[in-house]
Amino acid sequence: MAWDGPILTDSGGFQVFSLAGLNKIDDEGVTFQSHIDGSYHRFTPELSMEIQRSLGSQIVMAFDQCPPYPATKDQVRAAMSRTLNWAKRGLKVPLKAHQARFGIFQGGLYEDLRAESASQICSLEYDGFAIGGLSIGETPDLMQAMTRVAAPLLPKDKPRYLMGVGRPEDLVEGVAAGVDLFDCVMPTRNARNGQLFTSLGKVNIKNARYADDSGPLDPNCECDTCRRYSRAYLRHLFVCGEILSARLNTLHNISYYLKLTIFG
Repeated sequence: MAWDGPILTDSGGFQVFSLAGLNKIDDEGVTFQSHIDGSYHRFTPELSMEIQRSLGSQIVMAFDQCPPYPATKDQVRAAMSRTLNWAKRGLKVPLKAHQARFGIFQGGLYEDLRAESASQICSLEYDGFAIGGLSIGETPDLMQAMTRVAAPLLPKDKPRYLMGVGRPEDLVEGVAAGVDLFDCVMPTRNARNGQLFTSLGKVNIKNARYADDSGPLDPNCECDTCRRYSRAYLRHLFVCGEILSARLNTLHNISYYLKLTIFG
């Protein structure tokens, strides 16, 4: 894909959650059924590590089980147990010299289980640690509250990663809680759908009000999209279904997120 920057790969653990209707979980791993042809595919912690090793990513994530929301305490504890077991097994698979390995801890919205899972996972020889099992359907207030509980449970001398987050306000809250790293499709997915983040608030570029707007998308942004193109032109591209729309919108949203994380 001609990208010479760092790469973070997912282990497949989130797909265990998001494709729950197409898989079966047991203590050894997960069996997926293809939505395309019905064929079966077996995933284990070891195979996940081997695939990520082959991809050559800089950050490799442990294979985990993310419990659904809402979930009972027994369901969350069972997922924690599997996650710990799979984390230990994944550590036995050697990686390439340049690759760092991150462990994931669970616990749902139960503070005592979060503390227990963090203690277990952080006792293992991982290079960084991730907060899993958030931003999966709970309200933003609950997610932010648990982030404030969970982040301080992780070692201060290793990267802290909040998975699947998020909205600009969630990033601000996460950094305040002690989080170093985030991932989310929001800046790119929303860009493709015409929703843009600006210093003046969200802009839905498809709205008719921008049809004759010759001003920049965000007068306080220095990205190429804002410096070179008007809101009217960006709306024209989106309404016409031009692929350039997705590209320019994505460049802006990523620039917005980058500026937010650097300057707050």
